[in-house]
Amino acid sequence: MDQTLVVEPERDDPPRRKPGGRVVTVLLALAAIGLLAWATLPLSGWDSGRYLVALAALTQYAALSGIVLALLAVILRRWLTALVVGLATAILVLSVAPRAIPDTTPAQGVALRVMSLNGYFGGADAAQVVDIVRQNQVDVLSLQELTPELVAALDAAGLAETLPHRVFQPGPKADGSGIASRYPLQELSLVPDSTLAQPSARVQRPGSPAFEIVAVHPLYPMGKDTAAVWAQEIRALPAPATEGTPRMLVGDFNATLDHTRLKYLIGLGYTDVAEATGDGLHPTWPGPGTWFPPPVTIDHALTSGGIAPQSFRTIDVAGADHRAILATVVLTG
Repeated sequence: MDQTLVVEPERDDPPRRKPGGRVVTVLLALAAIGLLAWATLPLSGWDSGRYLVALAALTQYAALSGIVLALLAVILRRWLTALVVGLATAILVLSVAPRAIPDTTPAQGVALRVMSLNGYFGGADAAQVVDIVRQNQVDVLSLQELTPELVAALDAAGLAETLPHRVFQPGPKADGSGIASRYPLQELSLVPDSTLAQPSARVQRPGSPAFEIVAVHPLYPMGKDTAAVWAQEIRALPAPATEGTPRMLVGDFNATLDHTRLKYLIGLGYTDVAEATGDGLHPTWPGPGTWFPPPVTIDHALTSGGIAPQSFRTIDVAGADHRAILATVVLTG
């Protein structure tokens, strides 16, 4: 009796479904589109309006978010999403990472220590501020949110003896600013009228070249109808001097290195001391112990030709919502 062997045809295994199905695919795609829009803000110049200004300030966090999203896309096997997000994240990282890489060389000349602090409506601990000035042998101090009460407290703590020369424009709440110096000052008018005081002066250290400094404090851009004023006031800051007296801009810019207006100003010929020394990712606001909003770097010391960055650090100050910044530079002219 013949026996016929019947061979069953091989069955193809059904394709493995990606975890989460279409819902996860759509959600990841939407997250990727959001990340791409966020990542393009610093490049597009669209950081106008208070909400876009805030997003641009958080660009370094976009890079972190991109890393997380790319890993999640890989785990969920959404390869195209992972590729797109990975490329966008790589561009973000390449734009942010140089701020942590030193790019300075020792310079010959006269060393100068310049400090800046936002006094938080005049509430900063004046005695601590003066102690920091003395301990670090600060030569020039830029103060923002300088109230008459803070001036009195600083002088009671001995600031006038340590830094006897000053161009102060105190005012209520956040309105006032000032410059105090170990060396003689000549008051200038380098900045047109602005919402908050932004005094300027020429500093003459005996035996070394003079330089100019501005205590920077454009309007905070997060209130209603403030972003346009903020942008205009940054645009109005003086460009680097192409010849003659070198210039520094030091203070609370209310802007990070990712904001179009500040990048344009730096592109005119300024150098951000923190970025040059590899300290450009150190946050300056809000102060220690505060994680919302996420900490960002909005206080800067910008130098122009004839002033070489050497070191930079931040210092916690009681009663202030910003960290003080301390920049060491060398007058090379």
